[in-house]
Amino acid sequence: MPRFLCQTCSIQFPDSPAPPAHCPICEDERQYVPARGQQWTTLAALQAGHANTWRVLAPDLYAIRSVPAVGIDQRALLVRTPAGNILWDCIALLDDATIAIIQALGGLAGIALSHPHYYSTMVEWGHAFGAPVWLHAADRAHVTRPDPCLRFWDGAEQTLLPDLTLHRLGGHFAGGAVAHWRAGAGALLSGDILQVMPDRKHLGFMRSYPCLIPLPPEEVRRIAARCADLEFDAIYGAFHEREIPHGAKAALSASVDRYCAWATRMVAP
Repeated sequence: MPRFLCQTCSIQFPDSPAPPAHCPICEDERQYVPARGQQWTTLAALQAGHANTWRVLAPDLYAIRSVPAVGIDQRALLVRTPAGNILWDCIALLDDATIAIIQALGGLAGIALSHPHYYSTMVEWGHAFGAPVWLHAADRAHVTRPDPCLRFWDGAEQTLLPDLTLHRLGGHFAGGAVAHWRAGAGALLSGDILQVMPDRKHLGFMRSYPCLIPLPPEEVRRIAARCADLEFDAIYGAFHEREIPHGAKAALSASVDRYCAWATRMVAP
């Protein structure tokens, strides 16, 4: 039996003879069901019509993105470290070429997810590389395909490798997390918990990006405070060309100030 994927968010469901009745990820207020209704695909169908592209973002950091676009069109990030490689966030398409390239680069010691919108085919990735898939326990209810490869971490942080630690920021989702990579001057892999803007100089903070639901200023200040003690010069976001390669810590501070100033502004009658 096939494992159906939602075409809108690309999350995968367990084996079933027919598509699910609905997608709870899309029906949540942070996502949406298209006006045409919910539609479904499979990994085999994606493999027949799509391919993954690769881009070097920095030494030992690769972006993997599918063409044509699939679902939300996020990218996955492959981080190479002396202690092993980590895949940050998932994309739906996993094919033989992608497996071969990653194996040639050293395989995967683990997979970590920022939040449920990027869970996608995470179980397929975990099985292909024999790797644990790390999710924050606060988002456990959003898992649509339970599996023994899933590892739920709790609390404020989780060390995966000597150079890479997960930090729970919340905001977009209760378990929303970023990865702190300590190589060089340091970097945050942010998904869209911290959303890099198109100018690559600012960040945005939302409960829902497609539905334009903002976060309260006090929540954004709290998120910024959680990042204050982390050393980083770069932020790598969820989408193509959404990265701040230098000066990211100052950009985060300035973006928080800008957001909170507008969110709390009083307009005189």
